[in-house]
Amino acid sequence: MKLPLDLDRPVIFFDLETTGLSLANDRIVELAVLRVSPQGDVFEKVRRYNPEIPIPPEAAAIHGITDDVVADEPPFRRTARSLAQLLDPCDLAGFNIRRFDLPILLAEFRRAGVTFEVKGRLLIDMKMIFHREEPRDLSAAARFYLGRDHQDAHTALGDIRTTAAVLTAQLDRYGHLPRDVAGLHAYCDEMGPFVTEFDRWFSEKGGELVFNRGKHKGVSLAEVARSAPDYLEWMMRADDMPDEVLEVVRQALSRRNNA
Repeated sequence: MKLPLDLDRPVIFFDLETTGLSLANDRIVELAVLRVSPQGDVFEKVRRYNPEIPIPPEAAAIHGITDDVVADEPPFRRTARSLAQLLDPCDLAGFNIRRFDLPILLAEFRRAGVTFEVKGRLLIDMKMIFHREEPRDLSAAARFYLGRDHQDAHTALGDIRTTAAVLTAQLDRYGHLPRDVAGLHAYCDEMGPFVTEFDRWFSEKGGELVFNRGKHKGVSLAEVARSAPDYLEWMMRADDMPDEVLEVVRQALSRRNNA
């Protein structure tokens, strides 16, 4: 395979299948790489991993990989070092790697205790090219689904009228789309789950809230209240902290003070 590019060093196209979409909690179950050298030589490899956590049915329904399929496969950490060596001299390419695949891969390397640096690599993301060259805005949707220009673009009333017309056209075009609001909600959630500010701060593990961000990422709220209450007090003083976050922080501090 000779890419129509000038390559100074090999480029590796890669793609992941995972247990889900959470960078903090989900794991890789399959990784495929396609390495192209400057001379056009091609090397392909696919490996499956036991994620050591259950694969949710909704994830298995997408990629077809169940717990039984990977029960005898090695965990990622067992081959992480050899994978890092394979990727080491290469630039990276893929579809949505900047926002999903690469962050997930980096998280797996960190858990495995293997150093893998992005700095110094060139990253080619075909999703970025696709969305930049073929805009996915309301005007583009009007042209595609309605066969007309969106004349009132960026006026609120014009936008919502066109949006409603686009939905009608989508339902006419795609017979498999759900015909109820709950079904369409679930369909949209699969593509882009709505994440609140609370979800960005915390996730629930074993009945406890655990930090998803900040200096105590991965530590339970209760433990931070015990060992670093000053951090929670700083959160309470922050001007832009969401009310729902402040409420659980306030409760954690109260439980600590009353213990």
